[in-house]
Amino acid sequence: MGIFDFLMGPDINQGVQEYHAAPGGVLLDVRTPEEYRQGHIPGSKNVPLYVMDQVKEVADLDTPLFVYCHSGARSREAVSMLERMGYSKVKNIGGITAYKGEVER
Repeated sequence: MGIFDFLMGPDINQGVQEYHAAPGGVLLDVRTPEEYRQGHIPGSKNVPLYVMDQVKEVADLDTPLFVYCHSGARSREAVSMLERMGYSKVKNIGGITAYKGEVER
C-alpha cells in the first residue's frame, strides 16, 4: 500500500470480478432509473439511492452486495445505509465512469 492509496477510490473493475466470484452476490446500481437506462453493468439491479431504505430485492441480510453509482459517492452513502439496515456483506465498488467492460442499455 502506497502513501497516497487512501486517496484512490475503489476499483470498479476489480469489484465486478469479485461480484462474479461471489456465490449469490448481487450487483446494485444506485443511480437514477434514467442513468441506469443510459448504460449499466450487465446483471446489475437498479435500486436508486433515494429508495434504498425500501430495498426489497435482497431479503437475506448476509447476501454479498456490490454497490456502484456514477462516481462512487452515492454508492458510498448506499453502503452506509445498507449496513445500518443490517446487511453484513456490503462493498462499495465505485463508479461506472471507470468501468472498462461492456454495458447494457
